[in-house]
Amino acid sequence: MNAADASPRLRKKVYEDPEVPLREAVYTALRKAILTGEISPGERLTEVGLGDMLGTSRTPIREALRKLEMEGLVKIIPRSGARVAPITESDLRDVLEVRRSLDSLSARLASRRGDARQKERLWDAHQCFEKAVADRDKAAILKADVCFHERLTEAAGNKKLMQMMNSMADQTYRFRFEYIKDDNYYKDLLEEHRKILDAICRGDEDAAAAACEEHVDHQGVRIRKAFGL
Repeated sequence: MNAADASPRLRKKVYEDPEVPLREAVYTALRKAILTGEISPGERLTEVGLGDMLGTSRTPIREALRKLEMEGLVKIIPRSGARVAPITESDLRDVLEVRRSLDSLSARLASRRGDARQKERLWDAHQCFEKAVADRDKAAILKADVCFHERLTEAAGNKKLMQMMNSMADQTYRFRFEYIKDDNYYKDLLEEHRKILDAICRGDEDAAAAACEEHVDHQGVRIRKAFGL
């Protein structure tokens, strides 16, 4: 979906909370549109075009684009303008290599340290994921998938690990949104989550870590297919 197609929704997001400063609302709306694919990777972003689309002056647009550039979501090229940062094979590889190691460590620590309440919260997240899949509700599936992995990290009981996972959340979200679009993967995702959860609940660190690594490896295959990489 391109920016023109997303225009009415983006405008609504900008003005839905009048108490939020306009520059923050513009930044938040554009950022979410990029992360969820409403504005496509590689798409050109002009201050005039975005201003017309969102009904704002160029100043908050310019500020938002600079902030998004700092986050790696937008590329600003002198005398050429701004574009949504493309998703490249090297970007994907770098993110998945780190995510694979962090998820594996999370699962290993959760198997060792997770208490009954944390494991119950993981089960609750998995059941929410199952329901979302049964309903074919993509927004709910995405939310439940994020929740499952957040609770996995919480169960690991390592604050530094949680900080590292949070710092990668946006990059992972951008990739995750793409493979969630394809309902052919839902059954596999459920099985992979269940495999991770079963290993954690029986305290099998090696099996839990291996299940997480396999899960991320499969994600890589799905995302590469989605982006033609």
